[in-house]
Parts: sequence; structure tokens; C-alpha cells
Amino acid sequence: MATFENISITEDARLLLEKTRRDGVETVWQRHDAQQPQCGYCETGLSCRICIMGPCRIDPFGEGPQRGVCGADADIIVARNLCRMIAAGAASHSDHGRDLVEVLAAVAAGKAPGYRIRDEQKLKSVAAEYGVETDGKDTLAIAAEVADAMMEDYGMRRKSLTLLSRAPEKRRQLWEKIGVTPRGIDRETSEMMHRTHMGVDNGWQSLLLQGLRNALSDGWGGSMIATEVSDILFGVPSPKATTVNVGVLREDQVNIVVHGHNPVVSEMILKACESPDLLALAREKGAAGINLAGVCCTGNELLMRHGIPMAGNHLMTELVLSTGAVEMMLVDYQCIMPSLGTIAGCYHTRMISTSDKARFPGMEHREFHPDNAEKMAAELVREAVENFTRRKQVYIPVQPVNAVGGFSVEAIVGALGGTPEPLLDAIKAGKIRGAVGIVGCNNPKIKHDYGHVTLSRRLIENDILVVDTGCVSVATAKAGLKVPEAIEMAGPGLKEVCGALGIPPVLHLGSCVDNVRILVLASALADALGVDISDLPLAGAAPEWYSEKAATIGTYFVASGVYTVLGPMPPVTGSANVVGLLTEGLNDVVGATFAVEPDPEKAAMLIRRHIEGKRKALGLSSVEV
Repeated sequence: MATFENISITEDARLLLEKTRRDGVETVWQRHDAQQPQCGYCETGLSCRICIMGPCRIDPFGEGPQRGVCGADADIIVARNLCRMIAAGAASHSDHGRDLVEVLAAVAAGKAPGYRIRDEQKLKSVAAEYGVETDGKDTLAIAAEVADAMMEDYGMRRKSLTLLSRAPEKRRQLWEKIGVTPRGIDRETSEMMHRTHMGVDNGWQSLLLQGLRNALSDGWGGSMIATEVSDILFGVPSPKATTVNVGVLREDQVNIVVHGHNPVVSEMILKACESPDLLALAREKGAAGINLAGVCCTGNELLMRHGIPMAGNHLMTELVLSTGAVEMMLVDYQCIMPSLGTIAGCYHTRMISTSDKARFPGMEHREFHPDNAEKMAAELVREAVENFTRRKQVYIPVQPVNAVGGFSVEAIVGALGGTPEPLLDAIKAGKIRGAVGIVGCNNPKIKHDYGHVTLSRRLIENDILVVDTGCVSVATAKAGLKVPEAIEMAGPGLKEVCGALGIPPVLHLGSCVDNVRILVLASALADALGVDISDLPLAGAAPEWYSEKAATIGTYFVASGVYTVLGPMPPVTGSANVVGLLTEGLNDVVGATFAVEPDPEKAAMLIRRHIEGKRKALGLSSVEV
């Protein structure tokens, strides 16, 4: 284990890294090392391959080219590259939302056997926001109209997105004033790609403003729709006891792992795993049962609603396969490494890709659609059970850790007695100094889970409530921060509040698209105080981010008024002007900025200073940090 101390803080990762070395299996960390040194032009955002007159690069030291072939300087190239990252991230999460709306429409039309409306109250609540009348209509008729109205948000005929109404009025007025009110989800991504084509928008400021609007179209559009429709179809999450780490795999059971982001596939797999016929088949094959586990955000979706255990986060996916205990891994899309098919081939694991948008080398492709998902899931679970007899050596080196997940906004407000007032009272009294949403991924450039866990610990011990999503949520759960007993690691004020409510000091809000739950909660607090989001003692952080989606998430947090601290530096350092706008200038535009601090200890200090500054401005008690 000592050999891998610089790679991960987690015991299961270190032990499995040792096993992959013995097995001769290459992992993401070896591939990262093989890429060194990575391209400095790309790292600073100073390379451009948008057109075929290039590729071009700008010399950051001023000794080589200062303009690309077309004449674009460092500011233009850096801004253009960042905006394309934002566009890709917005397209990814928003397309996830569209897939769910299409399932909702199929359910309404009676063309999605196995799926149904699980939360009629949530459906009616969302229908009211979209102006859909519900009186005298049956549930499926309402669902059809809601799906149709949501699809209009993806188009170009509206002046603004429907769910923007959830933002505080002051925030909406600000967006309108600076011209970043998102009009259509697909429209903003399309316009961003148009603007960044060679010979279109060459104003780095106007490019970045469109970047804000594009990100907002996801945060208050596509991702918010994804979360709402998931709640309608699969149920609003509520706190569930669960377990985490690779120890959730069972040596005596058929292990099936779901990976990706969209719950459309995983919900059907769960249903098939509970089939009496398939459970009987598992016993015939010598297994004690069928064990379903998740990784990444598909796992988070199942954890939130069903308490299904989580085997790991992004950088654990290869290592989970190396246990030799996984009969089948099914993937949908996003954050799925193309290496997984090759690694599974070293063991007995069957790898199945399921989305018409995502194919992978070394995987068998079996597409899921609303009309065939129930049948397809049963077939694949049967095949996983039959694969149990092909197992060889199994290595599950740790025992699972207990955790609690499933804190939707509804669950949090419910725990507070149906109103955010008790939370506001605790903040006003200084028992809770503020709140931080920690989001994002894992990145092999940073010690696995170190940024997530260290930042969370430093915040809660200083009476700052933490809410998290995605890969962060697995890291903090493995570290024991997601059980009520974790209040012993919290400061006295947070310990008192969480103890009274029976909740942990780190609350799991779901998958990556569920970051929008943080926005909704922040808006509720701002409305209750009669202020804007930017006035609240809140912050966001992404200590180990890697993906384009994370760039979009960070941007819509900042554009919504939430100060956000990143761990890895985005590829923008080639332009002092762009860096200055992102870290200082945006404060005058949207009331929030980015900061970059790879050391989570220092990041915690930055966040604490920010929160105490906001408390002081609101006339609340503040302390020097």
C-alpha cells in the first residue's frame, strides 16, 4: 500500500492498484504518467485547431508567434477554447435531460412498458410551473403536456427558459440587464459553437458572456429538467441508508455494476435484479443472490432513490473490474473510460454498452429504448447470472462503509419542518456559518479523493454545512462523513444543528445533474431573506474536476452568484485578460468569481474568508479567518 500512497487516500484503491500491477493491467494512472510532459500550449489554452489553416499556437513568452494564421491573439484563442468546453458540457447534461423527457412522453403515450409516473405530486407541481392545467385531467395527459412544454425549452421560440422563474427576481433582472438570459437550451449551445467558428465572434468579452448564457441554459434548463423528470418518473429522493467502497461487491452473489449518468437503464436493471425467476436462477448457478452496485452518477441516482450501494467513483471504475467479482458492467454515457472493455477482457466480466449515443471498444452493444428496456434488462441480468460460473479468482479487499444519501431539496425542507426558516435561523445565529456545494470529478493529476475529503473536513469542523454530488459524494462517504455519527467531526454549532435533525454534516444531493438542487435551495434561502444568491454566505468548489461538464457547472454556479473555487487550473492562463475577468472582473458583472487553489487546505481558507465576508455584509456575526 505504501507504494500507492501518493495516488489515493483510500484503502480499496491502493490494494487494488497493487493487484492490477500483479495482474499486468494498465490503469488511468499509468496512462497519465505515459503522457508526461503534457502539452504546455494546450495546458495554457494557447493552441488552436478550430480551422485547417492551423493548428496554431501562441508563444506565452513573447518570443514566438503572437497571432494565429487568421490573426487571433491569445485572448481570442483562450476565450474561444473555454467557451467550446462550456458548450460541450452544456450539451452533455442537457441532452441527458432530453432523453428523460422523451421517456416521459413515451410513458404518457403508453409506449414505455416498465416505466411509470412514480410521483404524481411532483408532476403536478412542475406542470403548474409550465402553465399546464391539471384539474380534471388524468396523470398521463398531464405528463404528455409537460413533456411537450419541456421540449419547447430546448428550442428557439421562447424568450427565456421556463424554470428561470425559480431564481430570485434580483438575479433574473441582472441576467436580463447584462444580456445573458438563456432563451433556449439547444439555441445557446448552437450559438456558442457558431460564435467560436473562425471569423465570427472575436471579442473575448462577448464570447465569455455567451459562455455564461450557455452555461445558464444548462443549469436552469437542461440539467434542471433532467432532475425534475427523474423525480417524476422514479420518485423524489429521500434519505436512504447504504454502503460504499469496493467492499459492497459480494463474493457469494452475482455482481452487476451500472455506470454512467442516466437512470433510464439502471432503473430497469434494478427491477430485473429483483425478479423471483432470476433470483432462483442465481441460486441454481451457485450464487446466494444478485447484488446490484453503482459507480459514478448512475450509481448516485440509484442510491438516492433506492439505497443501492456504491462501489466507487470515476477513478475507481477500472479497479472495480480488477476484483474479478463483477459478472457484468452496464454503461450508458458520460465519464466512461474507453479502457474499460480492455480491462474487463482480463477477467470474466461482460461489458455492455446501452446507449445509441455511446459505443466503446471491447464492449457488446445492446441498445435500450423506452419500448424495449424492460425486456432488455431481464435478458442481460439473466446473462450476468449465467456468467457467474465463469468466475476465477476473486479479490474484495475491504469491508464496506456505512453512509446515508438521498437529500433532495424536498427532503431537506421536510426535515426542517416544511420551511427553510430553521436553516436560516441557524445561519443567522452563527451555529451554521454558511454552506458549500462541493461538486465534480476525480482527476489523476490530484491524489484520488484527497481534495474532496480534506476540503469537506475543514469546512464542517468550522461549522460550514457541506452538500455534495457526483464523485465527491462517494469520496466523503468512504471517509465516514455521511453518517449521523460524523457530527463528532463537526464544529459545535453544526454538530448541534445536525444532531437535532439526525442528519450528517455532509449531505448527499445526488448525481452531477442534481447540482441544480443546490441552485434551487440557494434560491429558496435568498427569497426567504429578500436578497440575491450572491449576497448569501455560500460557495461552490470542484477540488478534483476534469470534465467539460464541470466547466459548465462551475460557470453556471458563478453566473448564478456563487463564488466557486476550482482545484485544477482550467486552460486559460495564456490570457491575462481572461484570467482577470474570471477571477476578479466577474464580481462586477454577476456578483461572484472563480478562484483556483489546488491545495484543499488553502481552498478551505479562501471559502471561509468569503463566507465570513458575506456574513458581515448581511449584518450577521463574523470572525476573522
